[in-house]
Amino acid sequence: MRVSPDLTRIGGETRSSRALFAIPLGIVLAVTLTDVYTPAIVHLSSFLIAAPAITASFAGAGGTAVIGALAAGDEIVIGVFQGGLMTADREAQFVALIVISGLVTSFRYGADRHRRRLSQVRSVAVAAQEVLLRPLPERIGELRIASLYLAADEEAQIGGDLYAAVRTEGATRLVIGDVRGKGLAAIGDASVLIGAFRGSAYRNLPLPDIVDHMDNAMCWNWHHTAADERNLLESFVTAVVLDVYDDGPVAGMVNCGHPPPLLLHRGEVALLDVRDPAVPLGLEVPAERDHPVEMFRFEYGDVLVLHTDGVVEARDGGGAFYPLPERLAAWKGGSPQALVDYLHADLLRHTGGVVNDDAAIVVIARCA
Repeated sequence: MRVSPDLTRIGGETRSSRALFAIPLGIVLAVTLTDVYTPAIVHLSSFLIAAPAITASFAGAGGTAVIGALAAGDEIVIGVFQGGLMTADREAQFVALIVISGLVTSFRYGADRHRRRLSQVRSVAVAAQEVLLRPLPERIGELRIASLYLAADEEAQIGGDLYAAVRTEGATRLVIGDVRGKGLAAIGDASVLIGAFRGSAYRNLPLPDIVDHMDNAMCWNWHHTAADERNLLESFVTAVVLDVYDDGPVAGMVNCGHPPPLLLHRGEVALLDVRDPAVPLGLEVPAERDHPVEMFRFEYGDVLVLHTDGVVEARDGGGAFYPLPERLAAWKGGSPQALVDYLHADLLRHTGGVVNDDAAIVVIARCA
């Protein structure tokens, strides 16, 4: 099981922070030596409070308490050497040091407790997101696959974009889609669509029928969850569903209002735009519910790039869109994962390291 980095902390302290203990220890030592070897009229022991205060910035409550206790002990040592341990001034400084050290330690304990809870919540969220958007297999049938998901919400692993792959009789079936909207509602809608896609795999439905099934699933879901009629009318999913057949260098595709895939064939990039695209999923327009299948050649050595609009609509500082076809044409070749890594780095370079919309890429190569 993967462990969150926050959970590897012991007492709120990491290995890298241990070296920083030299700072508060140095303060305690410097103040002690200075006060011991200077006239009694000079009082620097009030600076001892800096030791636990600085410690709390990098160490946990335990480390802060230890430094605070050490500082308090040094206050006593200084008082003994200066012969004024029981003076009112010395007692006031000692009490103030104990109280402030206690407060700093308490605040640090509360911060550590909050961090642990937040880490646990994030771990659960990541696990749930990985269950929903399972990593695509590197190899399925005759295909090699690699994928990339960039969520606009930096605290999330996924958003409203989705992809999935399953095996059916004589083909590998894939879907990539984009739910209208963002946030938890979009994640919930994406889970419904992926569930419908995966759940029907065992039925070996023809391509138009699986698209009908996902369309009906989204309509049913929104009828039972939409807050009002307006939300119902504005809810939809764009998607590309395709079958890559085992018995020939061909593939079938249904495009439901989604950005068309790109085919890289012998160094040439082709846009797989369909003549008669279907409407997005979840729109209740019975007259338009036909889902025509578009056939295209997909030969050994070809590379197919599926993507969501968050990729091609990503802008640079001057407002220019990301030129995906041109970037693909400039690629020097390699594995699907190498192409995903290349596009990932290039996309972030184009946007300055930040994406404003969820973005997904799936790269598929047919191989022997």
